[in-house]
Amino acid sequence: MLRKHAWPLAVLFAVGAIALSACGSTGGTAQPATQSSSPDSGSGTTSDVQTLSGTARSNKADEKAGDMAPVSAPAETREKWVSLRAASAGDLDPVVINGAGLTLYRFDKDSANPSKATCNGDCAVTWPPVTVMPGGKIFFAGIKKQDIGVVKRDDGKLQVTIKGWPVYRFTKDTKPGDTLGQGVGGTWFGVTPDGQKAGPAKPVTPPPAAPDAKPATSATVFTGKNFDDFSGDNFASGITGPGCKDVRGEIKSIQPSGSLKIWSDAGCKGKSLVITEDVPDLAAIGFPAGIRSLFFG
Repeated sequence: MLRKHAWPLAVLFAVGAIALSACGSTGGTAQPATQSSSPDSGSGTTSDVQTLSGTARSNKADEKAGDMAPVSAPAETREKWVSLRAASAGDLDPVVINGAGLTLYRFDKDSANPSKATCNGDCAVTWPPVTVMPGGKIFFAGIKKQDIGVVKRDDGKLQVTIKGWPVYRFTKDTKPGDTLGQGVGGTWFGVTPDGQKAGPAKPVTPPPAAPDAKPATSATVFTGKNFDDFSGDNFASGITGPGCKDVRGEIKSIQPSGSLKIWSDAGCKGKSLVITEDVPDLAAIGFPAGIRSLFFG
């Protein structure tokens, strides 16, 4: 069982001096950075960082660093790790949030193929890029590992990308659930787990089980929807196989390591479903009371 405690929910960011309309209408004065397979070309690759399934909490990250560090902390502290989590915020569902629960955005004047970050200078003060140091960690929940990357900016920093799109925070978002950056200048939008522009929730259907997925040997279960293991009394638990394993608590979301059968009742009884991907809301796929057991094998 992972340790249970509360994280602070408010994070202070420096407010940019440039007007929002200016940042929505220009990409900054610096030349864009590009992403390719060669680090020598001025780009970053995922080999420059560690990508780890799960949340910062479930991976026991330093809670005084990364996304949870104050803006006044040294860059080497703030860029130790980044957390990417599929969630909902305001009217946006799904949208990616960081470890502090703040909404992440994409910029239409950037490019995803190849990756290019064009928000520099004053623009990057209002829209701070999500950066990670070389060798740093990117935790992810509800996002496919292959969709996560980095691109080298003009200042040499590595900016996190989702499906090729560089991602940013917005300085006027100060608490979880804020989406004040949505639609600014007609060019800024919350980013979805697959790199698209976030919008209102759409009907959810159970994800199809990949026929070639390897059997799961472990899973992380969360008592909070959207892989929430820090709000209130929510927590996460690591479960390992083989065979049938009961789980404790009202489980609302889950990250399997492969093909896994979930059950509505203890002892692997009741309603069941095979999953192969992260499920941010078990109620949305037919388990309103959560799940009570898992079968590995």
